[in-house]
Amino acid sequence: MPRARWGRHSACLVLLLLTSCAPRLPDFSRRSGVIQLPAGTIVLHHELTVAEHAFNLEIRGHPSGTTLRAAADFDGRALIHAKGASGLRLTGFRIDGNRAALAKPIGLPASDTSFARYYRNNGIVVENSRDVLIRNVSFTEVANYAVIVAASSGVHIEGVRIEDSGSLAPSGRNNASGGILLEEGTRDFEVRQCAIRRVRGNAIWTHSNYRSPRNANGTIQENVIEDVARDAIQVGHATHIAVRGNRGRRIGYPVELVDIASWGVPAAIDTAGNVDKSVYAGNDFEDIDGKCMDLDGFHDGEIRDNSCISRQPYAEYPYAQVGIVFNNSNPDFEPSNVLVTGNLIDGAGYGGLYLLGSNHVVTRNRFLGLNRNRCSSDRTRPRCDYGAGDPALLRAGIYLAPGAARPARTEHNQITGNEVSGFGMRKHCIEAAKGVSLTANRIAGNRCLDSGSPGESP
Repeated sequence: MPRARWGRHSACLVLLLLTSCAPRLPDFSRRSGVIQLPAGTIVLHHELTVAEHAFNLEIRGHPSGTTLRAAADFDGRALIHAKGASGLRLTGFRIDGNRAALAKPIGLPASDTSFARYYRNNGIVVENSRDVLIRNVSFTEVANYAVIVAASSGVHIEGVRIEDSGSLAPSGRNNASGGILLEEGTRDFEVRQCAIRRVRGNAIWTHSNYRSPRNANGTIQENVIEDVARDAIQVGHATHIAVRGNRGRRIGYPVELVDIASWGVPAAIDTAGNVDKSVYAGNDFEDIDGKCMDLDGFHDGEIRDNSCISRQPYAEYPYAQVGIVFNNSNPDFEPSNVLVTGNLIDGAGYGGLYLLGSNHVVTRNRFLGLNRNRCSSDRTRPRCDYGAGDPALLRAGIYLAPGAARPARTEHNQITGNEVSGFGMRKHCIEAAKGVSLTANRIAGNRCLDSGSPGESP
């Protein structure tokens, strides 16, 4: 049998066959109907731009599988960018952001700049749109944010999978990128049943600039979040937000990516700006190298039946903090009228609750295994260098503070029926800073124990 001979014409034929077999993109200029993506991997050098003001348009992955992959020279805000759309549906495909080739060190934007306009090389960016559905889309190795939705309404993000995404700041630490960001007054939204793993920054985040409309009427529910170096969930500058039934583990990992120099202490659920009329309920997290909840600017809301359990060996939590922390960075409102009930904190680095503000009800919580750093009055002990003249700050189970970002009146709070245990808790169960009166608050019926020792607080 004669040996096949491959000359120039045969090589051209092979190239032609390979080219003809490569999947080709359909027409993206259409404004409505269905854009059916072909099967296989499509390498993109530029963003796919949805026709502006598209309406009732679906971009659908092929049943056999479609992957949109960023080329090494990709140039664009996102692999898919939409602006001014109505009734946009993105379903059933995969995005590979080629982070190894495209990620560059980048810090956070200026306070008056939206993230959608600042970051490039994202997965999907949607701006000024309404009735948007992103369902069953998977993201891997996205350089910056997997999803950014800005100034939009009626947004539904369901069944999304995100892995190994986000870039770093010039410092080599996380810059909060990698997950899902809803910003600039996005309202009437839900993020539901998503799985987010190995994200360098925040997994799910609402954010608006100080002078922008607040995000509103949102639900973040039944998501699974693992191995993030910043916050699992952050609610920022928002109203009427429900955070329910989410689960997570290893928040604040890998440790070397935690932005501790900029006080980017990880939290299972974080809060920023002015946040009110919101509920965090039934969320369960394990292994938090930071705080369970940071309630900075949270007022007129509820914190109910959540758990944060961190019982691995002590060395696993180098940045372990107080379990639940109130703060008042936002200049417009003081923390007030918050119900904190039925929560479990097991294994905090310091105390269970740092409380400031007024008219809070703190009842039926279990603050267990506290003060793993074993702080007392010895400032030389590692992790126990409290402010001079305030030894109670790091040793108290429940600490009534005179303020945080600025002074606050901490009074008329009810602290009743809580269980507080851990190192030194029998003696230092509930303490107040200088200038804060315990008698200006109602404190009764709290059970305070050193580990394994019975006791009752005043």
